[in-house]
Amino acid sequence: MSSTENPIISKMSTMGHEQVLFCNDPLTGLKAIIAIHNTTLGPALGGTRMWSYSNEMEALNDVLRLSKGMTYKNSISGLNLGGGKAVIIGDSRSMKSEALFRRFGKFVESLAGNYITAEDVGISPSDMQWVNMETNYVAGLPGKSGDPSPVTAYGVYMGMKACAKVQFGSDSLAGKTIAVQGVGHVGEYLVKHLSAEQAKVIITDIHEETLLRVSKQYNAKVVAPDEIYDVPMDIYAPCAMGATINDDTLQRLSCSIIAGAANNQLFDEKKHGLEVMKRGIIYAPDYTINAGGVINCFTELEGLSSEWAHVKAGEIYTTILNIIQRSKEENLPSYQIANQIAEERIEAVGIVKINKC
Repeated sequence: MSSTENPIISKMSTMGHEQVLFCNDPLTGLKAIIAIHNTTLGPALGGTRMWSYSNEMEALNDVLRLSKGMTYKNSISGLNLGGGKAVIIGDSRSMKSEALFRRFGKFVESLAGNYITAEDVGISPSDMQWVNMETNYVAGLPGKSGDPSPVTAYGVYMGMKACAKVQFGSDSLAGKTIAVQGVGHVGEYLVKHLSAEQAKVIITDIHEETLLRVSKQYNAKVVAPDEIYDVPMDIYAPCAMGATINDDTLQRLSCSIIAGAANNQLFDEKKHGLEVMKRGIIYAPDYTINAGGVINCFTELEGLSSEWAHVKAGEIYTTILNIIQRSKEENLPSYQIANQIAEERIEAVGIVKINKC
């Protein structure tokens, strides 16, 4: 990189981003970043995450990775949407206010529909109502498609069953030991599905109150956050922050399937995606298995029914099966197969749009 090159623009170029908007408002305490990765398929849709990042560069790296993942997620799900994401830097348990979210809504509105937001980690549908006071480019609102978490969890559950079908010869999860890392909105709904199928569920979370409540309700075993990687398990379900598949954890995990709701589960996609395959572990590509949430938001944008969303999320089972089968046939990591499928659709639709012009 030359001395005159901007490191942020250089990183955007490397990852293929179209636009990054930095948002700052001292009066409300808002510090946010909105990243639009690709709008070939349609306006960029992706949730807003509120998190206590250690610094602005950590937040930028997260939003760039997340927004790119949304492009691939929307593409592989067959939705006419591009990929975007937003992060608000701050503690979601102490810094939320109507003023902060309304100011964020004004920034979303300034993008004139190029980005549509929704809830993500640290954000609730009621927070989105405040954002909606300043912009109509919001999905997942109460009274409409609502909380996307149940649909996300259902898609993860179905994708997990597809992995089990290949790895164990049956898609039944009864009696399987499943370690769920994170029992927030999506994780708790996933535990509900697993418990109903009589799986043996082990859970962890950084919020002790939530952890104890979920444990009591679904009779799940509780372990400390760092211990989740060491418990004997058949399936590891990361449902919290990303990058939990890394050099350290791969030495500790005893699972033969990784299937969870978290985004960017592989710390280094190329390195750890290949390592997972070499170890004989079936990995369900994150943006494919956790696509239920964006499917739920799409119903709101297109005026489709909740039944449609449920059926569409159920199709994740077949999508994951196809990815695993191609991975085995072509001897390529599953993430690479998923990327190819997503990129092929973006390229094909891009050609159609060019020809229309």
